[in-house]
Amino acid sequence: MPPAFAPADSATLPFHVVSPDGLEAFLSGPGAAHAGWLTATGFQAALGELRLLPGADGKLAGAVAGLGTDKARARQRFGLAKAVAGLPGGDWHLEGTLTQDQTAEAALAWLLSGYRFDRYRPGAAAPALPRLKAPAGLDTARIEAMAAGEFLTRDLINTPAQDMGPAELEQAVLDLAARFGATTQAIRGDDLLAQNFPMIHAVGRASPREPRLLDLRWGSTGPRLTLVGKGVCFDTGGLNIKPSNGMSLMKKDMGGAATVLGLAQMIMALNLPLRLRVLIPAVENVISGNAQKPKDILTSRKGLTVEVNDTDAEGRLILGDALAYAAEEETDALISMATLTGAARIAVGPDLAPYWAQDDAMAVALEAGAKAGFDPVWRLPFHDAYESVIEPGIADLDNAPGFGFAGSITAALFLRRFADHPRYMHFDIYGHSPTEAPARPKGGVGQGARAILNALPQMLGI
Repeated sequence: MPPAFAPADSATLPFHVVSPDGLEAFLSGPGAAHAGWLTATGFQAALGELRLLPGADGKLAGAVAGLGTDKARARQRFGLAKAVAGLPGGDWHLEGTLTQDQTAEAALAWLLSGYRFDRYRPGAAAPALPRLKAPAGLDTARIEAMAAGEFLTRDLINTPAQDMGPAELEQAVLDLAARFGATTQAIRGDDLLAQNFPMIHAVGRASPREPRLLDLRWGSTGPRLTLVGKGVCFDTGGLNIKPSNGMSLMKKDMGGAATVLGLAQMIMALNLPLRLRVLIPAVENVISGNAQKPKDILTSRKGLTVEVNDTDAEGRLILGDALAYAAEEETDALISMATLTGAARIAVGPDLAPYWAQDDAMAVALEAGAKAGFDPVWRLPFHDAYESVIEPGIADLDNAPGFGFAGSITAALFLRRFADHPRYMHFDIYGHSPTEAPARPKGGVGQGARAILNALPQMLGI
């Protein structure tokens, strides 16, 4: 079921949210009837701490949850969702003195905490989930759209490669297009060569599952936005094969594609006044007799030659052709998203989405959007001094320079050569939560989409 708030007319129980500083006042005021119970059970209003409140008739009378300190909230996003996870099914409403931002975070966390990936457990009993009545004063349609887009992204990433190859990813695009009246086109297999997408073809040709370029369009008026997502449905590393521990999570290597599709769903569900294009090069990077080889030199769609010094640096190859194609058509902003480099994870860890921006005004808008969407990002530079690192001499570009430093930056510089747009922005995301976290179960996760969604009015003037 898509995430949604409880109906406005439903009977609800109170979900009291209390800060440590406000605990004494709560116990002597709204919580006075349960002060003895809360004191006896040691309730301190720590972030996400929960107590269910018994009624006089033995039925549930409500719940109280800790808001925690400012420091605790700064250290753990969506911390209140820890309490939501302990609630029984039923409908609830928020009680307590919360700021607008705190209410928005609580509402979004509540919806996100309802995510379940149970495709491969058909016999598992689905517990009744608690539902929240839409808080007054919030753009709840926007919050529901953000949560639904995130659920799509998580589902796509969590699906194993056996059921999420290039054809299945294409079907996901078709399904999304059908829901919102978008149009689609796909270029597959050897037609990629015939229509001049040589790097997408080179990466995907070794798989019996045909590589393809997926193209979705929606909207007829307003500024143009082009999203490009890396769709490597599984990555063995090619002939430069990954070790087993490096391959185990590679079903998530289409996380860029999954995230731009989640963002596209948000945009279309909210009927934003813009013209949207989504391009996804969808491939498997596997091994067979016709796989590309180290030191091969590819001539890209843009005409730039690329020396393949590592077949495991395939994402930037397929994105290069897709970005060049995107740049051939007028657009007001061009954004790529990819699970591209381990260097980005070393730089900022799994919880931050590093990005690169050609345009400072877009970056300012994004930072504000990230804060409003509880979707942290971190800007890294297109450092021109490293341009020479990606130039091998024998070809125009090197897909895996042996520089040994700044691997995420040199990858971003590589992509910029193909994007060729003054308002280009690139995200190097992880797309996976390595541990259970509030409102983010272990597994696939979107990054950067809510930040972009919130930034679009300022970015595009809509």
